[in-house]
Amino acid sequence: MQLYDKDLLSMQEVRELVEAAKEAQKELANMTQSQVDHIVRAIADAGVRNARRLAEMAHEDTGFGKVEDKIIKNIFGSRGVYEYIKDMKTVGELDRDDEKKVRTIAVPVGVIAGLVPSTNPTSTALYKAEIAIKAGNAIVFSPHPTALRCIMETVKVIRQAIAEAGGNENLVSCITIPTMEATDNLMRHRDVAMILATGGSAMVRAAYSSGTPAIGVGPGNGPAYLEKTCDLPLAVKRILDSKTFDNGTICASEQSIICDEDMVPAVKAEMEKQGAYFLDDMEREKLGKFILRANGTMNPEIVGRSVETIAKLAGLDNVPATARVLVAREDGVGRGHPYSNEKLGPILAFFTGTDYKDVCDKVCTILRYEGAGHTFSMHTKDDAMVDYFAKRVPASRVMVNTPSALGGIGGTTGLMPSLTLGCGAVGGSATSENVGPMQLLNTRKIAYGLRELDEIRADLPDCSDGICRIRSSDVCEADVEDIVRKIMARLKDL
Repeated sequence: MQLYDKDLLSMQEVRELVEAAKEAQKELANMTQSQVDHIVRAIADAGVRNARRLAEMAHEDTGFGKVEDKIIKNIFGSRGVYEYIKDMKTVGELDRDDEKKVRTIAVPVGVIAGLVPSTNPTSTALYKAEIAIKAGNAIVFSPHPTALRCIMETVKVIRQAIAEAGGNENLVSCITIPTMEATDNLMRHRDVAMILATGGSAMVRAAYSSGTPAIGVGPGNGPAYLEKTCDLPLAVKRILDSKTFDNGTICASEQSIICDEDMVPAVKAEMEKQGAYFLDDMEREKLGKFILRANGTMNPEIVGRSVETIAKLAGLDNVPATARVLVAREDGVGRGHPYSNEKLGPILAFFTGTDYKDVCDKVCTILRYEGAGHTFSMHTKDDAMVDYFAKRVPASRVMVNTPSALGGIGGTTGLMPSLTLGCGAVGGSATSENVGPMQLLNTRKIAYGLRELDEIRADLPDCSDGICRIRSSDVCEADVEDIVRKIMARLKDL
């Protein structure tokens, strides 16, 4: 029996997938907006029809989260995304300014490399397929190895929907032999125009260092501020609902709660009433050693697991069966303060501040340590407080009076429904937007001439004697302003 090298096979597969995607994208580029939208709608409908089956497979493969919540995420990633983007103009002329004689034309980028994480595998594949095709592109997925089966099945569902809608099924494909070499080859392939990276920090850094234009997202580590004017029972409900949704696998979920010191008794009592379990000092230290690995990164064993499972793994014997989240008091940020990190499970840090200004400073410190540019949430009835924090916190999304996990991705807010949340320059990302079709296309400007160069020169001051009269001391201030006004008016016309 002849043996084949797995890495070589995977790299050969990448070359074949990209070539097929390139040809499929050429066909898509010649379709009308209605034809493209018909394909996207077919994917959305297929995602809804298969939402439960794919959710069950994702849970079986990874052990993360909850099946019922993954069903919601699949529907969100398919129908929710479609409903938001269905009326977007993404083919042909996007805009025309008859006065300035400028037209804007949509230009697909081509073939996209899509990195799919294990935390939201099926929903991410549905979402990325829809926004890529809506923008006129093909996409080749690099799946997380632990979620390969469910991602492959999702791609199968998508490809069938595309074919039934009259498209080329090679618009969406997936590496079946996932290796680091295959992913690297995909990201650096000369015919891959862009990388859409959702995953761990190392993978995102690899995407940005590949030499291919990339949209990547950093970690989330969003604090939630319970401001004095908030409806406390409702605010706590929103936070706990958010943090326990799919066992905290959405990166926009709350990672810590912070309040003014004089609110601690009321906040603690309300949280305990709604199922939060506050760790004592011994439990806090024990879990703190478990949630981070020796290199300071998150222990994957806590990701998407239930409170019961985490308590058993960490050796916490007194956590009641009714506990929804584990809460640990934290007094610092950075190394030596494990709860100040991102925790993609039902674990919350609890911080306090002397007043709202101190709280804001601590929020900024938390986000700059990890999660810069991602998401911050607050619960308040005071819009002045919203304005104060929005001007200062290094976050691309400020969620107000909503569960942060669902709000950040556009489930409970008016944001673009997205499972790739840009973190902006402060977070090392190419965009601060919730990534949608408009980030996956380029624009071509068509601009007609409005004035001739001689007309511009006619408005310039007389410099024939070698001295520009606009700077001459014998020109009165009113004359200078009149000359400048004429020049600026002419340039504005241009």
